[in-house]
Amino acid sequence: MKIVLINPPHTAIGSRVPDDHLPPLGLLALGGPLIDAGHEARLVDAEFGPMPLDMVVRNALDDCPDFVLIGHSGSTSAHPTALLIARMIKEREPATIIIYGGVFPTYHWRDILTATEVFDFIVRGEGEATVVALIEALEMHQSPASVAGIAFRDDLHRPFATQPATTISELDAYRVGWELIDIRRYSYWGGKRAVVMQFSRGCPHLCNYCGQRGFWTRWRHRDPVKFAKEIAWLHREHGVELINLADENRTVSKKAWRAFLDAMIAENVPVLIVGSTRADDIVRDADILHLYRKAGIIRWLLGMENTDEQTLQLIRKGGSTSSDREAIRLLRLHGILSMATWVAGFEDEGFRDLWRGFRQLIAYDPDQIQALYVTPHRWTPFFRIARDRKVIQRDARLWDYKHQVLHMTRLKPWMLFFSVKLIELAVQSRPKALARILFHKDPEQRHSMRWYTQMGRRVWFREVWGFLARDRRVQDGPTLAEFWGAPQDAEEESMTVQRPARKLTSSGITISPSP
Repeated sequence: MKIVLINPPHTAIGSRVPDDHLPPLGLLALGGPLIDAGHEARLVDAEFGPMPLDMVVRNALDDCPDFVLIGHSGSTSAHPTALLIARMIKEREPATIIIYGGVFPTYHWRDILTATEVFDFIVRGEGEATVVALIEALEMHQSPASVAGIAFRDDLHRPFATQPATTISELDAYRVGWELIDIRRYSYWGGKRAVVMQFSRGCPHLCNYCGQRGFWTRWRHRDPVKFAKEIAWLHREHGVELINLADENRTVSKKAWRAFLDAMIAENVPVLIVGSTRADDIVRDADILHLYRKAGIIRWLLGMENTDEQTLQLIRKGGSTSSDREAIRLLRLHGILSMATWVAGFEDEGFRDLWRGFRQLIAYDPDQIQALYVTPHRWTPFFRIARDRKVIQRDARLWDYKHQVLHMTRLKPWMLFFSVKLIELAVQSRPKALARILFHKDPEQRHSMRWYTQMGRRVWFREVWGFLARDRRVQDGPTLAEFWGAPQDAEEESMTVQRPARKLTSSGITISPSP
């Protein structure tokens, strides 16, 4: 079967301002199994340009595909664009079957299938096995109801979901379809040839604002040695210089992570690695941090989310301000850049709260900062906490963590916006930060900090212009529950856990191996 995978152009400022583009790992992860199943697959990556939607549709329909798959990592904010593309495809070729996947459609499948008929099927949760099974069933003229992990409209045009699919226990069983892209077109870190990869999926922690734990259901990791060999192959065969790890929390298992570090060191390839992790894991790994840098790790994003202990308790972060500060110190000691995420709007903050947060950020002394706004998703427990707060941003394209979407009673939108922008500017412009950018002893670190500073400056001014001239906010908007619907945290887990086979002991008692 002919299959086209579409990566919609994203509207987020962070996607439009940089000259670098990273490949869409989620679609490549589907492409590999589809090709291995005997299908003819190709990718239309509309991020380049960005590609006008009419051109996206023309390219997608160029060879009259049987199926079109649409997905995007920025699932919520990309949904309006994905919907437009699907409508345009159906207008030109109504018989083309469109399959939609991602975190947003996984949970909003009822609303999507009720509101429009342009999406024929929605894949819920992990898609590698599900999409192959769905296309095989349709190709053999079998009922799609037999395929686990999908949603569609039944014979009465009512939204219907099959039983959840099981998680993939062996991540190495499905390969990434690297042949779908020209790797030379993709870069990051200021022009370095780069790709996105995953060592693990899921996260065992219970942060109530994050939906990744429920989407992936449980934490699993790839074989550390095989993963390192794939990175080395990408470097030797395709000249890849940098790996952006897309895991939620790759360092959960110290044993598995140590095995990966050792394997990367053994491969001896000059590949840089960036990603994110928890501050607690950095503190835990103080005795092996020298291996991090030796293995190529050059920057860790620390998902601190806030610098206030009460807020951290509200969102069940599980960390502490002391471990956050210590993690930054340890990373600097071992030549690894730290980027601290700081999120505004979890609570009804005022100027005094923001000032206290700013002072704590200065005390943390991170190399870089990424200031974001709380963006509550319906499938997270935090949505229930915030369900009665007013929505000031109705445009779902701006639900990208870089725009304020919830009303604050003590601060008007312009007050919060310019406070956050000033905090960003002050943290990045400290004498310490400027000295590192100008005089850091590691030339690779100087390059990376200068690149990030240059890009951040362009994004900063673009955001200010957007706030003043383009973005539209509502004065008396709906509540969060009225805007998105009822909370879905009760159905947070999108898949069922695939348990190891039970073993029979000599006593006749069955036991299950520990995960």
